[in-house]
Amino acid sequence: MSKRPVLIEKKGTVVFLVLNRPEQSNIVDEELAWAIRDSCRSINEDSTIRVMVLTGTGTCFSAGRQTFYESMDRYPDDWINKIRTAESIAKVDIPTIAAINGDALDHGLELALACDLRVADGNARLGFRDLSRGLFPWDGGTQRLSRIVGRSRALDLLLTSRILTAKKALASGLVNYVTRRGDALNHAANLACKIAELAPIAMRYTKEAIHRGLDMPLDQGLRLEADLGFLLHGTADRSEGIDSFLNKRNPYFLGH
Repeated sequence: MSKRPVLIEKKGTVVFLVLNRPEQSNIVDEELAWAIRDSCRSINEDSTIRVMVLTGTGTCFSAGRQTFYESMDRYPDDWINKIRTAESIAKVDIPTIAAINGDALDHGLELALACDLRVADGNARLGFRDLSRGLFPWDGGTQRLSRIVGRSRALDLLLTSRILTAKKALASGLVNYVTRRGDALNHAANLACKIAELAPIAMRYTKEAIHRGLDMPLDQGLRLEADLGFLLHGTADRSEGIDSFLNKRNPYFLGH
């Protein structure tokens, strides 16, 4: 029996989604793509989970993808949408953190870009080699990269197929944190635990306001922000936050 392509480990309110193909540098094949999609769907359905951490086994986060020839044959008109792995990660409602434990290249970097925050091992390399191979990043690479680092830097990275060190990725805004070698997962886990202590509804609304608002004119984004604030006003978590502040105690948020 082949081993599972994805491992899921839940610790309290934090779940770890682990790419489990270390002998193949966690390259995304069709089986792994479907496993990630199914796992993200299950995580979205579990109301007890507040933060997701994505990482890889071994010394590589993910070195890219295989060509999905079988999917092209089975889904000739819609094969890309059937296996858009990064899109599945981006649709996870709760905060997501990529613990980049090693190289994140090509589709591997697309997976990391789909997360809300990125923590990179000091020894990691990040970049897209697609154009140098006559390929194209089709799972959010062009769109998310430009939104994170800006249009000019995105064009530079994509058109030159340049690979960045972790420190240069931090300077460009591509990652949020760089750790000592071998410490990315531990740092991401600690960060996830801190985030998980916050009010879950407010976290989801904050994520929604930022991601949806970026695609709107400013006045519509401000309206979305106001609407979400109004919805939050009637939640038990908001009342708990106010009461804990007034009574000088730690809040206990239930997510409703």
